[in-house]
Amino acid sequence: MLRKVSSLKGYAIQATDDELGKVQEVYFDDERWGVRYLVVETGTWLSSRKVLISPYSIKGVDDLEETVHVSLTRDQVKNSPEIDTHQPVSRQLETEFSEYYGYGNYWAGPYLWGVGGYPLYPAPDGAAAIRETPEELAARAAGNPEDVHLRSSEQVTGYHIAGTDDEIGHVEDFICDDETWAIRYLLVDTRNWWPGGKKVLLATYWIDRIDWTESMVWTKLTRDQIKNSPEYDDDLPLDRDYETRLHRHYGRRAYWDE
Repeated sequence: MLRKVSSLKGYAIQATDDELGKVQEVYFDDERWGVRYLVVETGTWLSSRKVLISPYSIKGVDDLEETVHVSLTRDQVKNSPEIDTHQPVSRQLETEFSEYYGYGNYWAGPYLWGVGGYPLYPAPDGAAAIRETPEELAARAAGNPEDVHLRSSEQVTGYHIAGTDDEIGHVEDFICDDETWAIRYLLVDTRNWWPGGKKVLLATYWIDRIDWTESMVWTKLTRDQIKNSPEYDDDLPLDRDYETRLHRHYGRRAYWDE
């Protein structure tokens, strides 16, 4: 199911034994466009510490109850490595996190989740989790001490969108698949850039680059292409018919055909 990332904000995280807290935002990676963690405010039971919950542990999302069910216990989360969400999260910290829970390294492999397209845990037979050795990790750290690839959904919301010829809007939200946890689209609001503006979707694989210093997202599309694309009504469910019209407008191959 495709959903706005913001729709998860405030959802309860239900562990196997008790509630863990509320979803505040998500972290996604700027290479493969996957939602890598839900950032959860734990409240008083853990001194209001923020923790990261990986899609590897998500069993399902209940929209009626506004709850995300996870296959974790409170003790597991309580004893997990502390990660300061006010600081950039490096690959070194992510490795500690994934080793603690026994997950594979999603970046070690050719697919969205390393060995596959879904965050399956444990890995299916014949798809053993790929982990970096201590030597490989040390070499990576020496070459790039930061090695930061995670981005905050709250931080990137509001970034300006520019086509090949001019600016056209700003990022309002993200559309993700809550099975693969791939971010499929950026929801772009163009109404402040031209009279009669509207909301449109841009597929993440149409993004050329992101300038984190200038808070700018660049695409390989022209301003007129974006301006004339099918309008997105965020009060309606996103269906395949709209997606098909969107890709046909841009003359691009759809992700579900790949």
